[in-house]
Amino acid sequence: MTYFLYVLYGVFISYLGMLAPGMLNMSALKVKLEIGKVQGVKFAFGAAFVIFIQAGIAVLFADYFVKNPEIIEFLKIAGVFVFFTLSVFFFFLSRKKTNTETKVEKGKYFLRGALMSSLNVIAIPFYLAFSIFLTEKGLIVIKQPYIMLYLFGIFLGAILLFSTYLYFAKIIAKRVSFIARNINLILSVLFVVLGIITLIRLLK
Repeated sequence: MTYFLYVLYGVFISYLGMLAPGMLNMSALKVKLEIGKVQGVKFAFGAAFVIFIQAGIAVLFADYFVKNPEIIEFLKIAGVFVFFTLSVFFFFLSRKKTNTETKVEKGKYFLRGALMSSLNVIAIPFYLAFSIFLTEKGLIVIKQPYIMLYLFGIFLGAILLFSTYLYFAKIIAKRVSFIARNINLILSVLFVVLGIITLIRLLK
């Protein structure tokens, strides 16, 4: 049961982090609609592979911070900053009209997905903040084999999210502006709540 929880945490965080229409999931959707399902799946696996690596880097940083308690206060402050920054980020996304008119170029879609995912600069801070949050709550322990299960969950969550976009591609493409506004606003509120919780714990 403990092993399953680590996978579940990873799935939830990864799925949540990519739920809003963005560069990666919308690109996968466009590839599926304009090129084909197989190429869309290849793109998704390429992107998810890089997400797995980015999450691994984030966990290494989280492990370093946890093992160096002298910087734990800075860590908590950084966590508050990251959560509130993400809240502002998603709030502005909720006010912005999502562009669905991008052109999909032909090419090696696994590599294209991996390259585009590597350009997502917010991924490592996102997984770092959540990994630290879960560690402080005592929900995860940063040691093997738990970390690989957690990272596998993140990879699986990314694949499930991409699968959702690929399966409902036509519906999402028609309603992307409405979906983006509402999901981004929900995520903005969620990160405000997480930021407030972390701030309260810090002030205690």
